[in-house]
Amino acid sequence: MSLGKYLKVFDIGLQNTFVYRWNFLLRSLFGFVPLAGTVFIWRAIFAERHGGIGGYSYASMIYYFLLTLLVNNLVAPSEDEWQIAAEIRDGLISAFLTKPLNYLGHRASLFLSNRILYTAVTIGPVLLVFAYFRKDVTLPAHGVTWLLFAVSLLMAAFIQFFIAYALAMMAFWILEISTIVFILYSFEYFLSGQTFPLDIMPAGLQAFLKWLPFTYELFFPVAVFLERMRGTPLYTGLLIQAGWFFATWMIARGMWRRGVAHYQAVGG
Repeated sequence: MSLGKYLKVFDIGLQNTFVYRWNFLLRSLFGFVPLAGTVFIWRAIFAERHGGIGGYSYASMIYYFLLTLLVNNLVAPSEDEWQIAAEIRDGLISAFLTKPLNYLGHRASLFLSNRILYTAVTIGPVLLVFAYFRKDVTLPAHGVTWLLFAVSLLMAAFIQFFIAYALAMMAFWILEISTIVFILYSFEYFLSGQTFPLDIMPAGLQAFLKWLPFTYELFFPVAVFLERMRGTPLYTGLLIQAGWFFATWMIARGMWRRGVAHYQAVGG
């Protein structure tokens, strides 16, 4: 059965990832260091302004960054692009060309297993941080928000994965992809909402950013959970995010086909 193959890959991914559970835990713990710096910075900013910023109070701003920490743990690929590029560079990809296994499906199964186990290992420390800031935490008031958040979160995860996968495909043409990855991830870090909420930016810039995929990798699902997206902007955002989900999926598949054709043409 076709699905059974990918479930087996998923299971193998869980077993392999579990070997590095302490690495995940330490990574999560040290991931709180930037959060502490963020808290101090925004505390100083709000102390000077004596008022809100873009509709955020100090408490809601801290809550926003708590959620970005959680969402980033849930959806961000963990070195997938480097692993895929290494398989291409070392010729290990040849084995997949002779197997009845879709490579994108194979890597997606490993990505899901990695995210699930990473979340299981790190959720404890994350919840402790939420407990510490519990006075700033307000859960969504509407049940449908939880559903829309889950849908948006899943699409955000795969948009990030498909982008990482497509980037890794560049290894078919160039030996070292690190510069390309660094450039794209620099834009992603700034424009996905990790540095600051995108809705505090000027309206004109927000109107431009809403058409880019970066918005839907992190900021949008967080904004959905905070119920800062309602009505038409919410459903328009979900449609755009779904568009990027399918677009990045098609780009990932297209890059694979072109890469394999080039690989075979040069005698890989």
